[in-house]
Amino acid sequence: MVGTTEAVDSSASNNKKNRIQVSNTQKPLFFYVNLAKRYMQQYNEVELSALGMAIATVVTIAEILKNNGLAIEKKIMTSTIDMREESGGRPVQKAKIEILLGKSEKFDELMAAAAEEALDNE
Repeated sequence: MVGTTEAVDSSASNNKKNRIQVSNTQKPLFFYVNLAKRYMQQYNEVELSALGMAIATVVTIAEILKNNGLAIEKKIMTSTIDMREESGGRPVQKAKIEILLGKSEKFDELMAAAAEEALDNE
């Protein structure tokens, strides 16, 4: 029963516009870093989400944003969810992490400086 509730909760929260679901295989790391910056510009915060082996990638993205002074950590949630291996396979539990980051006080200033630097380099 708990697995069903979790599945309903996660599908309802999949509608969040500021959520990035990170995969190890889909895109390079800095694609997600730059996307997170854009989401923070637009929504003032971003939620990074990952399952299983992609958790390390989400933590790395969050640390890059924090270490560059762009983000502050607001919330970290961990859980396990039930998934099925292929069609009709046995259920498997996967670790899940969600990290909510907000804009730092210097976010707009740092982004403006980076944009100006990019223009100077053209």
